[in-house]
Amino acid sequence: MKLSLKWLSEYTAVPGDLKAFCDRLDLTGTGVEGVETLGEAFDGVVVGEVLTCEPHPDSDHMHVVTVDVGEGEPVQIVCGAPNIAAGIKVPVATVGAVLPGDFKIKKSKLRGVVSLGMCCSQRELGMGSDHSGIWVLPEDTVVGTPIAELIGSGDTVLDLEITPNRPDCLSVVGLAREVGAMYQQPVDYPLAADVAKLAECTEGADVAEAVTVEIPEDARCPRYTARVIDNVKVGPSPDWLAERVTAAGGRPINNVVDVTNYILYLYGQPLHAFDFDKVASADGVAHIIVRAAEDGEVLVTLDGERRELTQDMTVIATPERAVALAGVMGGEDSEVTEATTTVLLESASFEHGRTSRTSRNLGLISEASMRYERGVDDNLCEVVSKAAAALLAEVSGGTVRPGVVDVYPLPTEQIELTFRIPRFNAMMGADIPAEFVKDILVRLGCAVEDTAEADVLRVLPPTFRPDLEREIDLYEEVLRLWGMDRIAPTLPGGRERVGTRTPEQLVVRLLNDTLRASGMNETMTYSFAEPGDVERLRLPAEGLGMAVELLNPLNADQSVMRQTIMGGLLRAVAYNQARGVKNIQLYEIGTVFATAEGRKKPKERKKLGGVLAGAMNDAAWNAPAVPFDFFDAKGVLENIARELALPKVRFRALSAEEAPQLQPGRAAEMLAGGAVIGWVGEIHPLVAEAFGAEAPVAAFELDVNALVKNARPMRPYVDVPTYPAVAIDQAFVVDEDVTHEKMTQVMTSAGGKLLESVALFDVYRDAERVGANKKSMAYSLTYRAADRTLKSEEVEAALGKLVAKVQAVCGAEVRG
Repeated sequence: MKLSLKWLSEYTAVPGDLKAFCDRLDLTGTGVEGVETLGEAFDGVVVGEVLTCEPHPDSDHMHVVTVDVGEGEPVQIVCGAPNIAAGIKVPVATVGAVLPGDFKIKKSKLRGVVSLGMCCSQRELGMGSDHSGIWVLPEDTVVGTPIAELIGSGDTVLDLEITPNRPDCLSVVGLAREVGAMYQQPVDYPLAADVAKLAECTEGADVAEAVTVEIPEDARCPRYTARVIDNVKVGPSPDWLAERVTAAGGRPINNVVDVTNYILYLYGQPLHAFDFDKVASADGVAHIIVRAAEDGEVLVTLDGERRELTQDMTVIATPERAVALAGVMGGEDSEVTEATTTVLLESASFEHGRTSRTSRNLGLISEASMRYERGVDDNLCEVVSKAAAALLAEVSGGTVRPGVVDVYPLPTEQIELTFRIPRFNAMMGADIPAEFVKDILVRLGCAVEDTAEADVLRVLPPTFRPDLEREIDLYEEVLRLWGMDRIAPTLPGGRERVGTRTPEQLVVRLLNDTLRASGMNETMTYSFAEPGDVERLRLPAEGLGMAVELLNPLNADQSVMRQTIMGGLLRAVAYNQARGVKNIQLYEIGTVFATAEGRKKPKERKKLGGVLAGAMNDAAWNAPAVPFDFFDAKGVLENIARELALPKVRFRALSAEEAPQLQPGRAAEMLAGGAVIGWVGEIHPLVAEAFGAEAPVAAFELDVNALVKNARPMRPYVDVPTYPAVAIDQAFVVDEDVTHEKMTQVMTSAGGKLLESVALFDVYRDAERVGANKKSMAYSLTYRAADRTLKSEEVEAALGKLVAKVQAVCGAEVRG
């Protein structure tokens, strides 16, 4: 949100030290993202007096004028405005000035005549919507005066980041309240004075004779109010109103629309102005219905776009058609134009979750939707509409019909909280006076009363603060305004691991080190996912649980919490491949979510996922590029198993039914200590295609909780071997279906304490030499004793025992 300090200063004192003020805002939770000085936009724009005005020799509508800008010789300017004339005073943008919209004024020729500047309209200066002609200034205006000084636009505007839980700060009044609490200074709230003006412009028949409102579903619209303003004359806004709207980041349009935007920026209450005659029925009454949109119903919004609606969306309608998208944007066929004479003013509150979904599903973010989705206080709808109606009548010359149509099915009630001051100080680790606590809560709009119990307060938070739901929320408010920087730092309490990492943190740190050492690069993907990701991955839904649906999704493509990390990683592969990145090695450690029927909170598990696509190195003159495959991904997991000292690690081949997301014959699950840790394999080409990635892609996904449970990273130190090893190569001929895993298990169990390692170095197949459906597997066996040099007899005896066991269990043959 943009905050004009000039506007803010009308309600509370603004500190003179801008940097210190911005720092204080940051510390209290309102981030300052930028600072803009509006006067800088008018550098080089000054007051000029038109001395002569002659028709352009080669145009029937342009004129050549000479203008005194207070700098010696008059300048020659070519101007096309119909109201340009000698003797008037106008804003002049001299050569080098940059107007709003990054429009730089240069020396130019217009149909052969040199022009050294531009005479400006209000709209060209961003000061209003009037573009019908040059902005004619009062006769007594001093020539050469900077236009910024003349219009008082030397304003500073802060670009603030308002957190989603603070809808009250999306207004000038709300921020004035916040600043008043920060500095414990008075705030002059304008609402009462603005409402008092309504009596001066009220006349005519009661509004109930002209408007009816119907809300079939209370939850969609907790409150809807309507007023009617007659005898309206639509035109440009007064300068002060256009300046306020511009400073808040808006664009002045006309006096009616500008009033609705001004009230929105000032009080945070979105309004909408309808042309009454365009929404009234044949009986002369506007029958307003706040209802669900029909699937496929079409509405052309104010931006000229044709929107196809769904039943989840809410519309403002007449009995004949929809005329606005509730909480988001009005319809084109009911907008206020220069021909409008009667205005129907809407001030309402809409269901924030539904408004957010509508806005994002249509890709239509507006100032109104931004406030409605955070929560608009329904208790203020009617009183703010009074202020808006009075102001609208003032700037348009209209009159307000008496009364208001106010349908209020779901009032928001104040809640009652207890504030225990001793408990607050104990939790905060500070001694904050009770007087300060009471003062801050009152300044924030709370009603505060003492109770019979000492140092215990009864607090009623205001309804415009929906985030204050619990006692701890009040603690946070007082603490942030006291200043967290004033709290003495201390170590966390507790007797275990004070200031040290948890076992999980230690394992995650070691995982990161190992994965980076394996050539992997860490990434972070969205925790939100598409509902169809599980189907694209061909994963069985029953094994993952139910998806956790978001009530307020960013868009339709991110409407559930992810159930697996793999979807985001495959999208990252596709994104990189589409941009010419061939070799990709990515991993992510993150949380996945699932729920079940009747479960209140989703189940969260931390997962490690990785993908490898392309090759480790590009092709060179002496070595081709070798694509990543199953064994590369398996090698990464073996590195992890070694560094974490996982017990009894093995890989079990998975069938196509067990792992439909993986290539048959190139899929396995990893086990450690008898527990399943995760899976590894090559992604099935159809799955890769579904995510837009180019196969082959090797991948793995492990359960971090299982890794933490089985990790033994604190291994005892083992001396470097003193005695030499004995290496023996031994080949076995076995049936084709005998796996390396089974061979290794048998040899390891039969080898005894002397067998140090088993490594497969060759697999040979030849029907004539080895036999049909047979293969020869050659292993390097290493024997070593820690306390002596082995004798040949010992090694031969150990080898003989190993060979006999392999022959018996695996049906192996040893050929000479």
